[in-house]
Amino acid sequence: MEQVDTVILGAGAAGLFCAGSILQQAGEGAGRVVVLDHARAPGEKIRISGGGRCNFTNLATALDRFVSGNPRFAASALAGFTPADFLAMVEASGIAWHEKTLGQLFCDDSARQIIDMLLHRMRGAELRLETAVQQVEPAGQGFLVGTARGPLAARRVVVSTGGKSIPKMGATGIGYEIAARFGLSLIEPRPGLVPLTFAQQDLDLCRPLAGLSVLAEVSHGSGRRRRLFRDGLLFTHRGLSGPAILQISSFWRPGEDITVDLAPDADIATGLREIRGQGGRLAVATALARWLPARLAEAVSAEVGLAGARLADQGNAALDRLAARINRWNLRPVGSEGWRTAEVTVGGVDTRALDSRTMQARSIPGLYFIGEVVDVTGWLGGYNFQWAWASGHAAARAIAAG
Repeated sequence: MEQVDTVILGAGAAGLFCAGSILQQAGEGAGRVVVLDHARAPGEKIRISGGGRCNFTNLATALDRFVSGNPRFAASALAGFTPADFLAMVEASGIAWHEKTLGQLFCDDSARQIIDMLLHRMRGAELRLETAVQQVEPAGQGFLVGTARGPLAARRVVVSTGGKSIPKMGATGIGYEIAARFGLSLIEPRPGLVPLTFAQQDLDLCRPLAGLSVLAEVSHGSGRRRRLFRDGLLFTHRGLSGPAILQISSFWRPGEDITVDLAPDADIATGLREIRGQGGRLAVATALARWLPARLAEAVSAEVGLAGARLADQGNAALDRLAARINRWNLRPVGSEGWRTAEVTVGGVDTRALDSRTMQARSIPGLYFIGEVVDVTGWLGGYNFQWAWASGHAAARAIAAG
């Protein structure tokens, strides 16, 4: 039986970072660290992220940028390893970077630079690719890890297998199976940062506009639970996408409504009244085109029965109805595009089962869960990578100290 000190399941962002951090902090005391992954190459999600340039962190990282059944859980890990800490590593590695919008940091060149940096940090660990993990079982004072290439006996196991998102890259639910095997509860996983789909009456508007993008505000919920995102919205053949929709999808549940403001910087009702008062010979759609793309202005006008109508012929009630359709478009998605296009998983291993300082399972010494497999999901914009670095660092610090 092959004996190792620490087995890390998953060669994604969290797993690679954790392996490197164990070696950086423990040095020779780290013992044998083995990283296992069924994929042919490490860090595949890193490679494709940010259009191939990797949105590796966000300067605006804060607790309110994460979705979790326990909103306070991530505080310790995020405080223990910050965006500034990761940025210092990036700069020390000579990787050029830039800030895009809203605190999002990207490589100037290629996401591959981040993968190379992580692999360089974990020199001394063993990376075994194309090695599928079949099971993890308790064994004496440690664990038995069954793989397609034979079993390993490990003192510690770090589960960084990710969630179910992007199955074409090989994503599976094995991390959840391991948690369940050891009696840990799960928050039901569901697709996050995913386009939403709609019923036929809404698709009648969306399909002809497929490919059109506008700045919009999309909101969900009410009171303290209300979430609002201001960003791009994209019409598709299946419904709506774009950053604003992806953000709200992590909060939306089936049967709930969302509200879209297609012209967030304009009071459409007031604006149309002002134009009408100046003569109003314009067509309604032409007037709307002052705030909306012409295609969208024409489509919305037609939808409310004002195709070809003159602005001068419309009363206040008609203009208010049209304005509400633009500034307060209430609609109910019928679903999402699912795991196929979801960027992340919402839900996962229940944080009540984990120590927030170490990411170790409270009831099973030596078993750790980090990254996306845990019920902590970031907003769009580099937050999920920061959680991967921070949670991996927290586990590595505990392992190195032990």
